[in-house]
Amino acid sequence: MPRKPLTRPVANPSAASLQPDSRKLYQQVAAAVAGAIQRGEFAPGQRIPSERDLAEEYKVSRPTIREAMIALDVIGLVRTRHGAGIFVVDNPPKDAAMIGLDIGAFELTEARRLFEGEAAALAAVSITDEEIATLETLIGEMERENLEHISGEHADREFHLTIARATRNSAVVDVVESLWNARYRSPLCQHMLERARSVGVQPRIDEHQRVLAALRNRDPKAARHAMRDHLARVIDGLLTATESDAFERARAEVEAKRSDLARRVAV
Repeated sequence: MPRKPLTRPVANPSAASLQPDSRKLYQQVAAAVAGAIQRGEFAPGQRIPSERDLAEEYKVSRPTIREAMIALDVIGLVRTRHGAGIFVVDNPPKDAAMIGLDIGAFELTEARRLFEGEAAALAAVSITDEEIATLETLIGEMERENLEHISGEHADREFHLTIARATRNSAVVDVVESLWNARYRSPLCQHMLERARSVGVQPRIDEHQRVLAALRNRDPKAARHAMRDHLARVIDGLLTATESDAFERARAEVEAKRSDLARRVAV
């Protein structure tokens, strides 16, 4: 059964009868698909249409569809099957709540790309030698955390906040810090980032070094470009890491290791 396109705010309200919907697009998609599941349009065990088909149907981007599908996974309505796609669970809950699924990693990183690109450009004209040295130390810490598989991205977070502080603008610092804090408040964002880490996504050292080089040269244009390029690549990495096949491979590997460990313990 064809489903209606999502309702969105319109630039000229008199030109359309649709009512604005203040929810994020991924929430609208997730709610629409959840409604279809609960109405029986998607039966238990049935495969959900592909991301491409859903993106065309709802007139949104594939990252938006990806966030919506992960949200439905989080609340227990769908599950990914390796090499086959996303399917409705056998016994979907009747009252699955979307509460708490605040912001997804794609949306958050897109906002970071916008604000942190400009922050890097502004920082390039006022950053001190001491702050440059701090950034160099933090890149070394990132390398160590990557090698030791330390989660939480502590050095990465401090790297970006140091650049924000170098702007000498407290409002910029507040915005950048709030965007980083949102990563830890949103269950959906945490879930997506954990998926990414499970398939080996880590802070990219070479990209941070390019940002640092532009700041060391006090080149605002290069700093903006390096930061925006870095965060665009983060989005690309998240897209790859949250592909259902990649996630299922990682989950299968974990299960295999767990089974092997259980056999060893039983000896």
